[in-house]
Amino acid sequence: MIVRIPSLLESYTAGAREVEATGASVGEVLADLEARFPGLRFRVIDEQDRIRPHMKIFVGDALARRLDHPVGEGEAVQIVGALSGG
Repeated sequence: MIVRIPSLLESYTAGAREVEATGASVGEVLADLEARFPGLRFRVIDEQDRIRPHMKIFVGDALARRLDHPVGEGEAVQIVGALSGG
């Protein structure tokens, strides 16, 4: 499946905006990405294995709120990071 990477995480994927991944859940997809792009998962998931509040993950058009959210074969996953500032 295709995973779309936000610009704030592109440094972990050598600038790639889209990468391939496998997994039947959001957690499995992130584990697959972590194996190839060390450090990426920690920027998305906190120490309690929860999606960080400033990060959103969409599977197709559905917002995934937990790591066990299923990912169907061929579905696109998009990671979105909120920006802040003043």
